[in-house]
Amino acid sequence: MQESKIQPAVFLKQGHRGTRGLMAENTIPSMKKAILDGANTIEMDIHITKDNQVIVYHDSYPNPDYTTFADGSEIPKEDKKKYSWYQISYAEAKQFVIGLKPYTAFPQQQPVKSYAPLLGELIDSVEQFTKAQGLPPVHYNVEIKADPATDGKEQPAPEEFVALVMKVLEPKKLGKRLFIQSFDERQLQVLNKKYPHVLLGFLTGSKDSFEDNMKKLGFTPAFYNPHQSLVTKELVSKCHEMKMQVNPWTLVKKEDFLKMKALGVDGIITDYPNIFKELGW
Repeated sequence: MQESKIQPAVFLKQGHRGTRGLMAENTIPSMKKAILDGANTIEMDIHITKDNQVIVYHDSYPNPDYTTFADGSEIPKEDKKKYSWYQISYAEAKQFVIGLKPYTAFPQQQPVKSYAPLLGELIDSVEQFTKAQGLPPVHYNVEIKADPATDGKEQPAPEEFVALVMKVLEPKKLGKRLFIQSFDERQLQVLNKKYPHVLLGFLTGSKDSFEDNMKKLGFTPAFYNPHQSLVTKELVSKCHEMKMQVNPWTLVKKEDFLKMKALGVDGIITDYPNIFKELGW
């Protein structure tokens, strides 16, 4: 393995949105379960609310597939965008219930009544949890969810988004345990310029070439995180030559874990971090 930019230099066993396969995604209980199940890194998505709070959730609005109103009633699919996080306060956002409505895409999920936490709250809770459990501190892989087409509607412009996120993260003093990733290269470019000490990851699911992606980004991040279908021995070698680590997403089958490990990746992002334990990793 090439010289690692992360400390300690370990294979990154990443729980995608916590342990999405077994518990409601992006909730604090899901993060804790992921760690107990074998993750040494927890991955999460973030958005900004109307009152500039950093909320942990994947979509830019409450997803009716697994989120309900406070009284348990369904969110009509045609109304979901009325509640875009960027258009409501965090106090309003916290009222939505996550984890009780069965999510048909993940039938093994254990029911748990939860909510979309604040990023700072989640980190504090996890830090206290690992300490109380006598477990090693974990890495945090924070994904900034943004799209140039929705600036000003579903999220602030990159400079403001990054400033709000770093206002939460910097006081946590996570050092090399913190990674920030995004599909939106603008977020990473701002971070690289203003916070060059932060370890960054470029996410890609496109068929654009590695060279084109690197040219678009304009700098060499710590991580190149492609969809698993894009990973080849050649890609891993190119990344390692440039001192980048490779963390494919989102794996769900044991055979894919073994395939990716054989290709030389540096970590795996999965909905089922319990598989790491099953494989003895």
